[in-house]
Amino acid sequence: MSEVGVHVSGRVRQTAPDLERSTFQIKPVPPFCLDLTIQALRRRAINAVDRWDGATYRRTLIVDRRPLALEVVQVAPSERPMLHVAVSGPSLPPASRSVAMTALTRLLGVDRCLDDFYGAAADESRLGCLARRFRGLKPPRFPTVFEALINAFACQQVTLSLGIQLLNRLAATCARGCDPAGDPAYPFPTPDDLARLDPDELRALGFSRQKGKAIIELARAVAARRFDLDELEALDDAAAVARLRTLRGVGRWTAEYVLLRGLGRLHVFPGDDVGARNNLQRWLGLLEPLDYDGVQRVLARWQPFQGFVYLHLLLWGLQREHGKPTAKVRRLGNSVLR
Repeated sequence: MSEVGVHVSGRVRQTAPDLERSTFQIKPVPPFCLDLTIQALRRRAINAVDRWDGATYRRTLIVDRRPLALEVVQVAPSERPMLHVAVSGPSLPPASRSVAMTALTRLLGVDRCLDDFYGAAADESRLGCLARRFRGLKPPRFPTVFEALINAFACQQVTLSLGIQLLNRLAATCARGCDPAGDPAYPFPTPDDLARLDPDELRALGFSRQKGKAIIELARAVAARRFDLDELEALDDAAAVARLRTLRGVGRWTAEYVLLRGLGRLHVFPGDDVGARNNLQRWLGLLEPLDYDGVQRVLARWQPFQGFVYLHLLLWGLQREHGKPTAKVRRLGNSVLR
């Protein structure tokens, strides 16, 4: 099995006297395609937290209450991938590199070995076609379970585009700092950021009253350490769902969404996700709509990769929606980077 490698270079000082920059490289487990993985992470091009210009992925983290800007570029093809990472910020804290590595491992799934998935897909024509079409996709996760929950709250019972717009407004309201290029940087709000807001402020951003209460109640519980989301990692699915559903605003869809996109459990397909169900129905060529039980039934043959199928179908739906290839192909010398 391949392993993730990290190659570190020294810190350099930028032109601004208080801005430092550190660079290193990450060698993901192959195959890896940054383009596809970022599209599955962002979901919509309007996402202002996870930024992508077709070549460079950018995100701003908050470390020790200071902005830390990340830039990631893929510099080698998907079968022998290499990522170049730059970390920039005012007086970089000592932990900046390890924080960046931890965040990117979750965000980009660089350590996930998917040989078993590709082996299963090779024996099944329909899944094999989907796997080949999006080869190099890794399963992205939000860097924290808290962020996964806030994303789920925002996207409940609205279109995905509107949910992303709500998240953009929330991030802009709490934003601080700029990235090294001077563009607006919208780090995802921390529990402390959101705990200071009140429901009326969220209502002004477009959140429903119930969503606003759920967001603020969660933020205050996490900030005050009354609810430890990290404990979910050690729980099995049923226990994690039960724990999550003690929170205001968390139903079955939200809990399963968090299991997949917050905890990285690739066997979980959120069966109440209407958009995902529609994509699954179209992809399978079914005439009748699927309900929750129907989703579980038709996906049973692809255990334990139902959640990874969900992510593939997300890209399949985006490609179908825009009517053009999802992944870009760029040439590096004599090789092709995809």
